[in-house]
Amino acid sequence: MSAASPPVPRPAPSRAVLRRGLKVVWSGIRQQPRPFAVAVVGAVLWAGATVGTAGAIGWVTRTVITPAVDSGRVTAVGLWTIFGVLVAVLLVNVVGVILRRVWATVAGFNLQAAYRRRVTRQYLRLPLSWHHAHPSGQLLSNAHADIEATWQVFNPLPMAIGVLFMLVIAGTMMVVVDPLLAFVGLLVFPGLFAANLVFQRFMSPRITRAQQLRAEVAEVAHESFEAGLVVKSMGREEEETARFTAATHELRDSLIEVGRTRGTFEPVIEAIPTLGTLAVLGVGTWQVSQGDLVAGDVVQMAYLFSILAFPVRALGWVLAELPRSVVGHDRVQHVLQAQGGMEYGDAHLTREGGAVESELRGVSYTHAGEEEPTVHDVDLVVPAGSTTALVGPTGSGKSTLTNLALRLVDAGGGTVRLAGRDVRELAHGVLPSVATLVAQQTFMFDDTVRGNITLGEESDDEAVWESLRIAQGDGFVRALPEGLDTVVGERGGTLSGGQRQRIALARAIWRRPRLLVLDDATSAVDPSVEQAILAGLREARDGMTVLVVAYRMATITLADQVVYLEHGRVVDQGPHDELLERCDGYADLVHAYAREAAERAAVAAAEEPQEEHA
Repeated sequence: MSAASPPVPRPAPSRAVLRRGLKVVWSGIRQQPRPFAVAVVGAVLWAGATVGTAGAIGWVTRTVITPAVDSGRVTAVGLWTIFGVLVAVLLVNVVGVILRRVWATVAGFNLQAAYRRRVTRQYLRLPLSWHHAHPSGQLLSNAHADIEATWQVFNPLPMAIGVLFMLVIAGTMMVVVDPLLAFVGLLVFPGLFAANLVFQRFMSPRITRAQQLRAEVAEVAHESFEAGLVVKSMGREEEETARFTAATHELRDSLIEVGRTRGTFEPVIEAIPTLGTLAVLGVGTWQVSQGDLVAGDVVQMAYLFSILAFPVRALGWVLAELPRSVVGHDRVQHVLQAQGGMEYGDAHLTREGGAVESELRGVSYTHAGEEEPTVHDVDLVVPAGSTTALVGPTGSGKSTLTNLALRLVDAGGGTVRLAGRDVRELAHGVLPSVATLVAQQTFMFDDTVRGNITLGEESDDEAVWESLRIAQGDGFVRALPEGLDTVVGERGGTLSGGQRQRIALARAIWRRPRLLVLDDATSAVDPSVEQAILAGLREARDGMTVLVVAYRMATITLADQVVYLEHGRVVDQGPHDELLERCDGYADLVHAYAREAAERAAVAAAEEPQEEHA
């Protein structure tokens, strides 16, 4: 389980958040200029039509309704005039709303899709050492929740820009109608903007904290799901539940604080335009009684304030989204600006051409956060077409050497060569096409057996079955309900550990690699099955070099040469029989392996009669 999450950093001051948020918005506009421009055009049309509705109502009141009231008669022309004017304004309004919403959504989701692709490409570019230092829950949060938070502001943004146009148009109309009444009404807007700024100042740290806590909850949840087997087998359900409960309660409290702040400010902000409307009606009524205004002008002004009350809230929505955008953007940029990506050359190796030699000269590597190197000054040559076994006690650097040979990590010193080429000189994608790793911890996709072997590449079933035969997996696959078309479930949950290992081995063999690396890849299968697999590899290895991390005698004795490691250094290498005679450490370790295997066999033999009797 991971260590406790670090404390949530204190948010930057409100002005800094506002300034940085506007920079994020501007970068998004530059990346999606056309969709955003169309959305703004729609917002301007909507703003003009909304304000135009007030003007139309005022005009209709003056020219149609008031004369009809005075004369006591309504004409058909008057009714059609009212209908035509309102329908025309409504159509413009509808068109504006459609353009604004659709294209704002297009811009926002285009940005989200583009950044998810960037983050994914960066994940693939960064070496394993970087991934080891970042929990997978955090990486999932970066690729989903943080990107969504960064660009969510594009939903209300065009509307907020339309509101600014609306305020300019409405203010001009009010001044034209009556400067005094306009002055009384416009006093509302400074108060409204001040209330929104105070609202944003209070909301900024709370939303920042909530967004960071969302990521922490995702990390805890993902870790708990991934460790499901450990949690169940160790009886840690209550402790994990308590850990997740603590994280979710902290997020809950943070979101409640957000809701409490929003609930405090929103009634005040919504009440300000209402107060402006009442003030306009009061002053306007007095002016009508004095003969300075007609009723239609007062109705127009009051309606303007009533329709402006809700749209002006869009400015507050944008201000409230900016802190989330800044937090999400910072977390995404942490990934996009991460250093440590691998550099590639332009050299190529063909998939054909037979087995290749793998060579490590003076290679050293130190894991992040450690002072002592895991492997130090290692010289290792795996001849083309041979089988080389890496043997050594736990922590001697065997798996690290396999990662270096396949350039899953870059050596801190020395040179790694494949077919005489420095692996750093190979073009991107060349090494995986000619060299394959089968790890002890196999991964199965929620796909068919065929899909897990070919990984979506085109192949005839004959080649798939041949790979399964060499991996000793054809028998159990034929017994599955749908054979190669059987879906194995998430992480291969319907298969045993040995079955998953054999499918993973078939996946590697199917690619006919020129270098096959096995990191204890047969640990979950029976010794007799392991011997059959290794014998099959020897028969099929005419075009394949095999480097294997070995723990069982069956694997070691089938190797052409054995390399014995201790403390990250090569102590001795050569044929198995020779090492037994001249290397005491190797002899002790191999004898320990043999004793362990004998003890397991004895236990199995002792239990067999009891099982038969049962």
